[in-house]
Amino acid sequence: MAQLQIVVVVGSLRRDSFNRRLAEGLIRLAPPEFSFTHLNIGDLPLYNQDEEANPAAAVKRIKSEIAAAQGLLFVTPEYNRSMPGVLKNAIDHASRPYGQNSWKGKPAGVIGASVGPIGTAMSQQHLRNVLAYLDVPTLGQPEGFIHAKEGLFDEAGNIGPASRQFLQSWIGQYVAWVKHHAG
Repeated sequence: MAQLQIVVVVGSLRRDSFNRRLAEGLIRLAPPEFSFTHLNIGDLPLYNQDEEANPAAAVKRIKSEIAAAQGLLFVTPEYNRSMPGVLKNAIDHASRPYGQNSWKGKPAGVIGASVGPIGTAMSQQHLRNVLAYLDVPTLGQPEGFIHAKEGLFDEAGNIGPASRQFLQSWIGQYVAWVKHHAG
């Protein structure tokens, strides 16, 4: 089977983000026929419809990287019971101008980690609503509301033993989802 290119969108810019670490741990659990590229969203200007005719280089770059991918992996924290502004900004840029939605039809997985016991449930629900509107087929089950606590990662940055079985199952379902929709 050919290599499947996956764009990873981490909704946090923080260097030591739980979600960046979760994304890296999930990548290590994925099969070798999947190749992952992190989408840099930190350099995007704020979305402004007046600039759609002449988008910034960073906007052109993300649209191109998304277009080249066969799947999407969103790993996001929750800010104020919703998705982070930087993530929504990236989504808006890549979905515009109208009729040029780079996200359309790309199978996606949504997961996230938070120190709160409900993980990122509200953030993920808001993100799923937006992705549904953008015609992004999104894995529904299993949901991954990860409680970021001691032991989630081992010393090497891998998924720790207490969470490995669940997250290996999650990535397995995600892989099947992408293969089903990208094939």
